[in-house]
Amino acid sequence: MSDIVAIYGSPRKSGNTATLLQQAVAGARETGAEVQEFFLRDLKMSPCLEIYGCKKDGRCVIKDDFQQVYDACLAAQGLILASPIFFYSVSAQTKIMMDRFQSLWVKKYWIDKRPFGDKNFTRQGVFISAAATRGKKLFDGALMCVKYFMDILDMELTESVLCRGLDFEGDVDKRPEYLEQARQAGARLAGSLQNK
Repeated sequence: MSDIVAIYGSPRKSGNTATLLQQAVAGARETGAEVQEFFLRDLKMSPCLEIYGCKKDGRCVIKDDFQQVYDACLAAQGLILASPIFFYSVSAQTKIMMDRFQSLWVKKYWIDKRPFGDKNFTRQGVFISAAATRGKKLFDGALMCVKYFMDILDMELTESVLCRGLDFEGDVDKRPEYLEQARQAGARLAGSLQNK
């Protein structure tokens, strides 16, 4: 079992968001965490088809690479999710993965009948994002998506590393303060999990 799952949600494998997540992963590993990494762009993952096959046992019935991400996220104590901003929200790759966790929502609220609004945070998550522009509400949509996605995993979103003004590949290399923020966020998450 991994302590932390790191999910790369960018369509670019070596873009700014991926570079930031690599720093967070390094910080977590330096602090003693075992980290399992997933690159969503490399996985075969259907969008949710809303066929509700998950009503039986809370598992999505579409057989593809989502199953391994689902199992890893349920087993881990922490999650670091990274996505660039597309139209004030997460990338398509990230949103497809999030939507497939509707199966876990069905398990919690339809099968297990947990009361709505019942927060039971047993784990922690970090969100990392990069965006080209500098708008005041640039990350608001993505943060709302991520918060409620982590809620369904019983994870508290404990920290976000939000980096403005990054567009072209390599831009983040000129912003060492962003790289350090990501590294420290990964280290803090790993340290917090060790203290539980």
